[in-house]
Amino acid sequence: MEAILLVGGMGTRLRPLTVNTPKPMLPVAGVPFIAHQLAQARAAGVTHVVLATSYRAEVFEAWLGHGDRLGLEVDYVTEEEPLGTGGAIRNASSGLRADADEPVLIFNGDVLSGHDIGAQLRLHAEHGADVTLYLTEVADARAFGCVPLDDHGRVTAFLEKMPEPVTNRINAGCYVFRRSVIDRIPEGKVVSVERETFPGLLADGAPVMGYVDTAYWLDLGTPEAFVQGSRDLVTGALASPALPGPTGERLILDGASVHETARVFGGSAVGRDAMIEAGAVVDGSVIQDGVQIRDSARIVGSVVCAGAVIGPRTRLDGCVVGDGAQIGADVELAPGSRVWTNAVLADRAVRLTSDL
Repeated sequence: MEAILLVGGMGTRLRPLTVNTPKPMLPVAGVPFIAHQLAQARAAGVTHVVLATSYRAEVFEAWLGHGDRLGLEVDYVTEEEPLGTGGAIRNASSGLRADADEPVLIFNGDVLSGHDIGAQLRLHAEHGADVTLYLTEVADARAFGCVPLDDHGRVTAFLEKMPEPVTNRINAGCYVFRRSVIDRIPEGKVVSVERETFPGLLADGAPVMGYVDTAYWLDLGTPEAFVQGSRDLVTGALASPALPGPTGERLILDGASVHETARVFGGSAVGRDAMIEAGAVVDGSVIQDGVQIRDSARIVGSVVCAGAVIGPRTRLDGCVVGDGAQIGADVELAPGSRVWTNAVLADRAVRLTSDL
């Protein structure tokens, strides 16, 4: 079986995390986020994946190569200009081998999910569908477009955000397409599957099914969600075959040094060659490769990117620190602060702004 993974977005909501690294390649629970998605696809029977790349396309191939490390065959098709979700799928289809009636899985590159892909595929086959969408249920659908179904599970509409949604079921970012439907998407044009392709299929009376699964689902589009996703994988709230160690309170990768008096817990992940000194506290955070956290610093619910240095007794709560940034001693940042790549903050600074 084949799949297309849409990984072309720039991840602007996550900056400065994505200044040097495309969003799907950011480390989540010790490995690039894309590794969790590809492991899930492989477990569902996918053998060949086409990556639809754009922003920093070279980073994907440098890490993944031809896919051997994950037991997959991986090819790459790059967009020269943004083409929207539908245009990206059509562009990537040049790397597919499936026949017209065969199913092709499509994954959004920023969704962490525990849904049953096999059950979605079976529903698609049983109903001879053109497209089968994975739908999840949310407590408040006002921030999302919603997708109502009839009594047989067929999609009846794709509705934009509204103050009183008719259903709490939303598009969760994983689709099964009949290959021939992909081939009907206009080539080389900007196309949205949500606003054009799917409504067009409904208008033509085509069978579009909704597979509803209330398993774990998270859009990793914000720093807060990014930290939560990593924490949930480390603690085992969501299982992943790609997790590079046992689940628990913390994940410490090879080469990292954690002083015996330091406390690392809450589902924190500590990257390779990172150093956490005496008395430091790391609670529910993502510490990337080569980070240095000095004595008695306190890091809570934050992301500290590769090569950054956090000074002694400094306090971070819900912050993002970019690659190579240096924060001095006794610094306290306001919750939600983002420290830019290679920035330098002096000792004893109390920062009340949110973007530094």
